[in-house]
Amino acid sequence: MDLALLSDEALLALVSRGDEAALGSLYDRYGKPAYRLALRILRDPSLAEDAVQDAFLTVWRTASAYRPERAKASTWLLTLVHRRAVDFVRREQRRRTDPLDETFEPADEGRTDDEAATREERRRVQAALTRLAPDQREALELAYYGGLSQSEIAERLGVPLGRSKSRMFSGLGRLRDILGADLAAPG
Repeated sequence: MDLALLSDEALLALVSRGDEAALGSLYDRYGKPAYRLALRILRDPSLAEDAVQDAFLTVWRTASAYRPERAKASTWLLTLVHRRAVDFVRREQRRRTDPLDETFEPADEGRTDDEAATREERRRVQAALTRLAPDQREALELAYYGGLSQSEIAERLGVPLGRSKSRMFSGLGRLRDILGADLAAPG
């Protein structure tokens, strides 16, 4: 059987049954676009390669979870890549914001205060994001962490452009409400 002639959905069905050649065929089709997507998000070739590898490992493990009625196979696969890349960004941000060795003496106290305020603001926003509806949070993360346009977000999520914009708009409003309420709350 020539796997190159099969649809993406048929390849995913074979992958769900443990067909390594089908996974290889999917990688041949989507490895380069997946890498470009991850690189655009991560801006680090090595991390981008790791994100793509993790995403294809997830495809191998969870191909049976793919539902063709929800999204095209390419959208599902590239969404996995995008999520892995965003996870890597978050991991790197956490790594960079972890406390330094206690013997470290900052040279510029004002700059350290600014960095602390930025870290605290980032923590507040990330905590607020967890309180959003999953579809709103995903749309906002794709836009702000992933740098995707509205039309790219709609395509990635497999929804009409208007619905994607609506999720963004309502998510931003809800985020503003949450952050405003957090600021107004005592201590």
